Amino acid sequence: MIARPGRCVVMGILNVTPDSFSDGGRHSTVEAAVAHGLHMAGAGADYVDVGGESTRPGAGRVPPEEECRRVLPVVAGLAGLGIAVSIDTTRASVAAASLAAGAVMVNDVSAGLADPAMASVVADAGVPWVLMHRRGESRDMYAGATYGDVVADVRRELCRRVDAAMAAGVAAERLVVDPGLGFAKQPEHDLALLAGLDRITDLGFPVLVGASRKRFLGAVLASADGRPWPPDRRDSATVATSVLAARAGAWGVRVHDVAGSADAVRVLAAVDTARRHPDHRPDTTDNGHTERWRSA
Repeated sequence: MIARPGRCVVMGILNVTPDSFSDGGRHSTVEAAVAHGLHMAGAGADYVDVGGESTRPGAGRVPPEEECRRVLPVVAGLAGLGIAVSIDTTRASVAAASLAAGAVMVNDVSAGLADPAMASVVADAGVPWVLMHRRGESRDMYAGATYGDVVADVRRELCRRVDAAMAAGVAAERLVVDPGLGFAKQPEHDLALLAGLDRITDLGFPVLVGASRKRFLGAVLASADGRPWPPDRRDSATVATSVLAARAGAWGVRVHDVAGSADAVRVLAAVDTARRHPDHRPDTTDNGHTERWRSA
């Protein structure tokens, strides 16, 4: 089932790739990748999302055998330690192998368009399936970045993918939708989607928002001479998007730096609880990242 812990879920990004835009090559061994996944779980991640193929703008494809070689040992290692693992892939064969290795969710940036067999894999496994909006593959994604009303267009196109998934036998309660910030979007489109996120959440499906370290944040934070801030200076801005997403009713946020967003969504949930129940005292026995503050 889809986790609903009474607050916005935090999904930690674990790229086991040499060329991802922010952290490519940082977790190049199985041991390093598993250790980082454990670190994210300790910092408050509800899921660790493992990906073996970069989806940065301009990225090419890797063979499915190579994608499996990268992800399967990491998925198995983390799942064996009790971590809830999501597999970030557009290939049905990689998804099936990862689910067999212990993954509990499929995060598909193509929403089933890249591989028609994905729907049957997800339906047979009975696991949650994240359907993300994009137009075109990574190598030419910006060719499709033309919209009338970007929120209305993304909403309509997500609905088409939901309809297709359900027609293929995937249960509605297993679907998560993602507006696909940065995918076939210019910075102004990403900002408009964040501003109009309630028009996506009102579809009634859990919504995952992936704004972490993305290009539009670098543009917003550009220096006086117009140079965008690099990805490694965008984590504070990412926390702000996590708060905005949670406030708009998003089910989850997908981030590189888990700790800041995990803290932020928990504080937001506590404030919302206090608003509804003024006499409520927060449970401080386990905030999901006890080990982190004890070791600080």
